[in-house]
Amino acid sequence: MLQNQGREMMIVTSGAVAFGKQRLRHEILLSQSVRQALHTGHNQLKDMVLVTNLDFHDDQKRQNLNSTLQELLRMNIVPIINTNDAVVPPPEPNSDLQGVNVISIKDNDSLAARLAVEMKADLLIALSDVEGLYNSPPGTDDAKLIDIFYPGDQQSITYGTKSRVGLGGMEAKVKAALWALQGGTSVVIANGTHPKVTGHVITDIVEGKKVGTFFSEVKPAGPTVEQQTEMARHSGRSLASLHPDQRSEIICHLAELLTEKKEEILAANKMDMDLAVSAGQLPPAMLKRLSLSPAKLNSLAIGLRQIAVAAQDSVGRVLRRTRVAHNLELEQITVPIGVLLVIFEARPDCLPQVSALAIASGNALLLKGGKEAANTNRILHQLTQEALSMHGVREAVQLVSTREEVEDLCRLDKLIDLIIPRGSSQLVRDIQRAAKGIPVLGHSEGICHVYIDAEASVDKVIKIVRDSKCDYPAACNAMETLLIHRDILRTPLFDQIIDMLRTERVKIHAGPRFASYLTFSPSEAKSLRTEYGDLECCMEVVDSMQEAVDHIHKYGSSHTDVIVTESEDTAEQFLQQLDSACVFWNASSRFADGYRFGLGAEVGISTARIHARGPVGLEGLLTTKWVLRGDGHTAADFSEQGTMKYLHENLPVTQPLAGQRDSN
Repeated sequence: MLQNQGREMMIVTSGAVAFGKQRLRHEILLSQSVRQALHTGHNQLKDMVLVTNLDFHDDQKRQNLNSTLQELLRMNIVPIINTNDAVVPPPEPNSDLQGVNVISIKDNDSLAARLAVEMKADLLIALSDVEGLYNSPPGTDDAKLIDIFYPGDQQSITYGTKSRVGLGGMEAKVKAALWALQGGTSVVIANGTHPKVTGHVITDIVEGKKVGTFFSEVKPAGPTVEQQTEMARHSGRSLASLHPDQRSEIICHLAELLTEKKEEILAANKMDMDLAVSAGQLPPAMLKRLSLSPAKLNSLAIGLRQIAVAAQDSVGRVLRRTRVAHNLELEQITVPIGVLLVIFEARPDCLPQVSALAIASGNALLLKGGKEAANTNRILHQLTQEALSMHGVREAVQLVSTREEVEDLCRLDKLIDLIIPRGSSQLVRDIQRAAKGIPVLGHSEGICHVYIDAEASVDKVIKIVRDSKCDYPAACNAMETLLIHRDILRTPLFDQIIDMLRTERVKIHAGPRFASYLTFSPSEAKSLRTEYGDLECCMEVVDSMQEAVDHIHKYGSSHTDVIVTESEDTAEQFLQQLDSACVFWNASSRFADGYRFGLGAEVGISTARIHARGPVGLEGLLTTKWVLRGDGHTAADFSEQGTMKYLHENLPVTQPLAGQRDSN
């Protein structure tokens, strides 16, 4: 496939793999060098090339080999190259032959490296039976996959036994890789044994995706994202064990810094805004999100102080206490989730908000912001780390500034405990697909409905519909579909709704039933499951509250849905039957917001069925653990032959003095 895309590909493999362990009929071919074989004109070698050390030993033979392979590539043939084991001499020590630093051909790894340098290949992919290079033998305790390997890191590697496939082990691959790297060829070692994956490994590597171990001569100045995650986890554990007052102090100090360093923050934000405007690629809604102002910073500082107050009673809170038996007490207490990865687009104000929530809940935090806000994010992160430094937990919040792809971050399932995407529905969907074993908290769509019942108040309808659609059309809690009871059609209320939407320049898309009632209808909606994110909405007609509920269940996204009615019975049925994360009666859908709920701030809105749901604030970033305090109790004590009986008495949940208990 890659060859047909215009790339030049060669394969180095063993004869057993190439021929399926079948005996070659023409065994004479095994005793010939590539030069001799090609001159005999045997057709069997038109895509299989056998080479030995002799083919590299002088300029003429190397030139013959090079021109032969180039000609095969020109003919759109993928050469399959293998060592000619029948005539290969004993391996020589690596030496300097005729002024050229060479590597002796001992196995396919060394052959591949030698050919890659000889042919000036851009990339050498060495496939193994493990994911890549580990710092110690795979399967042993603390063995970690190395994403990028530098020549100076050789002393930190402990090699295991040889591979169960091929002649050499990982040590042979690394030596060959380093030799090829020195010769100007990039190298990746990756796993080629997974039947469902192998077909994609080569193309993924060629496309630059993070697969296996990449060999590089240039070591970056900063830590890798894996190292950043480890640093965050280690410092996060210290953060979780701080006294609640200390976590509150950090957040309050960050709020003060937002005010004190206002000019520096706004200057950095102006740089981002100028770059975004000159590039001309961001839509107006994203430019608005990217922009910071003194008023926004003041509002952020107020929100952070609210979070600081909530931090007093978060980590280590006793939710349940049970006396299991005499001198055996069980508690369920709140604890941090662990390491959070928050990925956000052009919203720099998200960084201090999410950082404060992570600090309050004792979680380590990895932040990945959009490049359009790089300058603003950088200074806000510096201020966050400055605030964390006052209690020695500076590294608990990390900003990923490397060119790490979101898909690569989502593969860190052994390091990250929860991913929270903040951005477009496309971003959320991409992350949900890419996440490998890591829970994702969020919603992929915000298809919010407002249902106008037959018994709705005119004033409330106009206010709620206008606010739900027009206050901030790009928000995930903005109305996208307006459902109208059939009895409202051709009434003054219906005319007022249409007039208001026209005045606000809202484009209406008619649902199929609504279109059927009109002689001249607006453009018909292409789908009843559309998130417009702009001054547009779908309008549809229903016969009853029950039909409205059924419509929302079929076409909604379980985000936020509203009923406007004066009938308490109808409203209560709507609130009970609908299973969206937020269900409102006579209130705008825009209330689905952590700040408006009094949560101080939110990390996002979740439509998931487990863990947190709706606007997720501090509580949603906590989980629980069970703590049992006994006095030498064993399970045998409670058997039929035992002397103890279960009591299972619920005890009052009296909180210990703050900081008395180690929440870890």
